[in-house]
Amino acid sequence: MKNEYKLYIDGGWADQTDGCVREDLEPATGKPLFSVHRAGPGDVERALASAAAAFPAWSETMADRREAILLKAADVMAGREEEFMELLVREGGKPQSIARGEFRGGVGILRVAAGECRRHNTDFLPPAKPGQMSVVVRRPLGVILGILPFNYPVILSIKKLAYAIAAGNTFILKPSPHTPAMCLLLGEVLTQAGLPAGVLNVVPVADESLSAVMAQDKRVKMVSFTGGGKAGRAIALAAAKDFKKTAMELGGKNPLIVLKDYDLDAAVEIAGNGAFANQGQLCMATSRILVEELVYEAFCEKMAAWTAKLKVGDPTDPEVFIGPLIDEKHCAFVQFQVDDAVAKGARCIAGGTHEGPFFRPTVLRDVNETMGIFYDESFAPVTSIVPVKDPADALRKCNDNLYGLSAAVLTHDLDVAMELGMKIEAGMVHINDLTYLSATTAPSGGVKDSGVGREGGRYSMDEYTELKWLTFQTDRKW
Repeated sequence: MKNEYKLYIDGGWADQTDGCVREDLEPATGKPLFSVHRAGPGDVERALASAAAAFPAWSETMADRREAILLKAADVMAGREEEFMELLVREGGKPQSIARGEFRGGVGILRVAAGECRRHNTDFLPPAKPGQMSVVVRRPLGVILGILPFNYPVILSIKKLAYAIAAGNTFILKPSPHTPAMCLLLGEVLTQAGLPAGVLNVVPVADESLSAVMAQDKRVKMVSFTGGGKAGRAIALAAAKDFKKTAMELGGKNPLIVLKDYDLDAAVEIAGNGAFANQGQLCMATSRILVEELVYEAFCEKMAAWTAKLKVGDPTDPEVFIGPLIDEKHCAFVQFQVDDAVAKGARCIAGGTHEGPFFRPTVLRDVNETMGIFYDESFAPVTSIVPVKDPADALRKCNDNLYGLSAAVLTHDLDVAMELGMKIEAGMVHINDLTYLSATTAPSGGVKDSGVGREGGRYSMDEYTELKWLTFQTDRKW
C-alpha cells in the first residue's frame, strides 16, 4: 500500500494541477490511510485529450496484440494479490473472504476479455441483389467513460475497462470518492502489461460534478455507469444531449421467493448469504424474502437464529462476516428505514441497531406494502421477510417494485419455477440459488429502474461497439 496515489494519465502517475489532495479514510476506524490526488477541470481535460489521441492507433491494433496485453495484465495483477487485498479490506471495508473473491474474480474477467478480442465479429448477410456481398461488422466507439460506485471497485472497474479495451476503445475510469486507490492501481497494472499510453486513464475527481462534464464532452462516445438512480439519471441526461450511448446499472430491491416444498435450513443459508454479503452493499443483495405462509413462522425463527451467529467487526479479522458500512453517515438512513417499518407493524427479530459504522445484520418480519423499506433500497445488512399466500401472490409482490435487477426462487416444483422465472420482472432470475450470482460470461443488468444495457463476456463487447453495414457490388452492371 502506497503513502500517496496520484492520478493515472497518459500511461503514468501524474500530479493534480488544479484539483486537490485529500486523505483517504479507513471505514472501520475513520483514520487516514494515505493521500489521493483528485482531478480538477484541467486534469480532466488532460485525461480526455490523452484518451482521444490514443484511440486511432489502438482501434487499429491487431486482436492478438490486445489479447496478449490483457492476458499479461491478468498475470501482473495475480502477482500483486496481497497489495490489492489490503486495499480491498482497509480502503473498501470488505471482510477478507469477500475481498479475496472480488480480487480473483477481477483477474478472471481480464482473461475472459482477452479471449473476446479474437471473437468473430463479422456477419455475412444474404445479398439484396445479384453481385452483391453484404456484411455487418462491429467497430469500436471511441473514448468511453466509466463511472463507478464504491462497493465492488475491482470487479466493476475491470468489467468495464477490460471489455472496452478489448473492443478497441480507449477508456477513462472515474472511481468512487470512497475507493479510488485500487482503481488507480489498475492503471499501473495495465501499463506494466504493455498497454500503450492514453488507452486507460484513471481520474478520481475533486468535484463530482466533473462526471457530468466528462459525460457531456464530445470526445466521449459512451458512458457506462454503475451506481444510484439519482446520479445515474443525471449522467444519462448529460450524455443524451449528444445522443451518446449509455449503459446503466442503477440498483435493485431484489426478492427471494421461498416456497413451502423447499428445505428451510438451506433456504435460510441462501437468504442470509444473499442478504448480508459485503454488509448488504451489493446491488443484487437479497433485500426482500417472500415466504409462503405454511412455512413462514418456521422460516422466521430459523432466519433469526442464523443471523444472530454472524460476527460483526474489523474486516481485517478473518472471522468477521459483517464489516463497516463505507460511510457512517449512511447508518442514519438505514436506522430510519428500520424504525419506520417497526412503527408500522414490522417486527425486528435480529439486529436493528448500529455502533459507529457497524450496522448489525438485521431481519425484519411481517413487512408489507405500507412500509418504505418494502420498496426502497437499503444498501446495508438489512433484509425484510414478507408472508405470501401462494406462488401467484409471491409473483404479485415480487413485481410490485420500480426496480428489476435480480431475483431468485426456491422450489423443487419445476413447472412453478419456470413460470415464476419467466414472469418475474428482472434482468436476472436464479432458481434454487442466491440473488447475487455472477458469471464472467453472463449478461448482468436489469430492467425498469434498475437500468439499461448488459455487461459480461460477449454482451459487453456488443455494448462497447457499434454495428456497421457494408456492401460490395462485384458486378458493375446496374
